[in-house]
Amino acid sequence: MSSSRPLPLQVIDSLKNASAQLKETKVLVGFDGFVDNILHVVKARESALKYTRMERMTEFSEKIGEAAGLSANMEMVVQMRKLGGNGPIMANALGAFGNAVTYIGNLGAPALHPVFTEFAAAAKVFSIAEPGVTDAIEFDDGKLMFGKHETLREVNWANLIKHVPEKALVKIFSQSRFIALVNWTMLTQMKGIFQKIASVIAPQLKGPKRILFFDLADPAKRSSGDIGEVLKQIAKFEKHFRVVLGLNLRESHQVGEVLGVRAPEENHAAVTAHALRLQELLDIDTVVIHPTHFAAAANTHGATFVEGPFTPKPKITTGAGDHFNAGFCTGLILGLDLEQSLQVGVATSGYYVRNAKSPKVGDLVKFLKTL
Repeated sequence: MSSSRPLPLQVIDSLKNASAQLKETKVLVGFDGFVDNILHVVKARESALKYTRMERMTEFSEKIGEAAGLSANMEMVVQMRKLGGNGPIMANALGAFGNAVTYIGNLGAPALHPVFTEFAAAAKVFSIAEPGVTDAIEFDDGKLMFGKHETLREVNWANLIKHVPEKALVKIFSQSRFIALVNWTMLTQMKGIFQKIASVIAPQLKGPKRILFFDLADPAKRSSGDIGEVLKQIAKFEKHFRVVLGLNLRESHQVGEVLGVRAPEENHAAVTAHALRLQELLDIDTVVIHPTHFAAAANTHGATFVEGPFTPKPKITTGAGDHFNAGFCTGLILGLDLEQSLQVGVATSGYYVRNAKSPKVGDLVKFLKTL
């Protein structure tokens, strides 16, 4: 940028009127929903209330190995039960900034699951099915996540339209300045949803192009053919929207492999060039890549990167990428340039992993002053 002021201070200036602007901005996010159970494994039970936990994943694996050919009974203690899923976490972060959020997803049916009660009080929610469940067993050296995904099959076009009729859905899309469609990997019926949005909803939208953000969410679980197909679908949305594809470093490698692009080295210049190459090949508005220590993005005007406020001792890591996406996209909603939007993204994620909560605009400004 031409300004000699440090980037965080430039962003602080750009955020001066953000709260008022975002309050008037309607955003739509969909379509997943999970209940996350954070668990510890009991190593030794000392009393009804006191126990020693397994601290290392190898302790758990050794216990399982010892039980091979026999059987074993292991106790787990729920530490926390919270909302989960890329969509709810990203929507929560967008709402914390003040955006007027509409959420469509599987948050409980016929009644909302209690874990989403607070979220539903702050957003306009349409729930179309029961949530998935993730049991996250946490150790000091990592975590194991076990998913129960049967209800995700109900996230399909027919069920969506049953709960949100076409006329109402067109109205929601029309009123939204920003739309995020996330977790394609786990939502196996998203292909049909994308097809219907492109053929039924998009042609009815009037006015300036809305920002349409995609997060594939760990596509390694899907075949190269599936990934190639969804990338073609995403590229076609550029006709009606400003399409933004968000990727972590590993996801950028997977997308690059499908498009015939070699994985970059993990440095600023290489990842930035990789973002630009993917953006050019897909011919969409923006590609953003967020490794752990920095983030890079490319659009039709060029490419750049921003260093992230990395911390070696985060309070939480699950949801950090969703918070980066919410911050980066909020920058785009506010009309900030690519570099400033990246700064909002890495600062949002940096605040979240240090504080285990989503920042409001005021929180973000205070955090930016420390960078």
